[in-house]
Amino acid sequence: MNKIWSLSWLKILIYSVLVFYGIITLIPFLWALSASFKPLTEIIAGEPNFLPSNFTLDNYKQIFIKEPLFLRWFFNSVIISIAVTIFNLLFNSMAGYALARLQFQGRRFWFFLILAVLAVPIQVTLIPTFLILKTFGWLNSYQGMIIPNMVNATFIFMMRQFFINFPRELEEAAAIEGLNTFGIFRHIVLPLAKPALAAQAVFIFMSSWNNFLLPVVILFDPEMFTLPLGLNSFKGQYISYWNYIMAASMVFTLPAIFVYAFFNRYFIQSVSFSGTKG
Repeated sequence: MNKIWSLSWLKILIYSVLVFYGIITLIPFLWALSASFKPLTEIIAGEPNFLPSNFTLDNYKQIFIKEPLFLRWFFNSVIISIAVTIFNLLFNSMAGYALARLQFQGRRFWFFLILAVLAVPIQVTLIPTFLILKTFGWLNSYQGMIIPNMVNATFIFMMRQFFINFPRELEEAAAIEGLNTFGIFRHIVLPLAKPALAAQAVFIFMSSWNNFLLPVVILFDPEMFTLPLGLNSFKGQYISYWNYIMAASMVFTLPAIFVYAFFNRYFIQSVSFSGTKG
């Protein structure tokens, strides 16, 4: 009985800490949401009120109607993020499956090379990326934003771990039925890898959607800006239009919330996705 009582109190304590942490995390978002309906004068006054004293929709009218490039920035972010996510799901899965199942010369070398890439900060690769894209003439272009991000070493490693734990019996049975390696991967492995793919899709999309470093280095035409870079244009040398920034930020969060909500049912199932076998 005492053991059960102790476990109950421990559970209550853990949930209390999580709820408290959730509230702390939610407060800045709620303030930003409230600020998106305030005029600039009320925001810079510094009043700690969550409910706007002068409620207004002018901030949203400004970014959608009076800012001619906002929808273009939104469109650019959607196109780039979707393309990057699709390419990553395909190439990371293929590379992970090859490292987990196929026997080829240099497999261990490529695996350790991928592990080495994980240790390199992305900031270190920005200048080489810029020089390569400049050589190909891909600065200020969609391909310049998409191609450098088509694969991700982290998710190649994670997909390898998932496929290592994948039941070999299913692949052997498919091979007996006459499927080749690509057929097994396409018709057997990928459909059963939905939890891993869903988790990968959420992280890749959000990473691409929030990407600021690469756009700020290679994009210089305002019409090619993505949303993170476009939001930065609301900040001037002497004044920052925080009311427009907050309104645009709320619009900015909607696709990420939608993607997470869509893949949420698979997200929890992906716990086994980072196994340690092999």
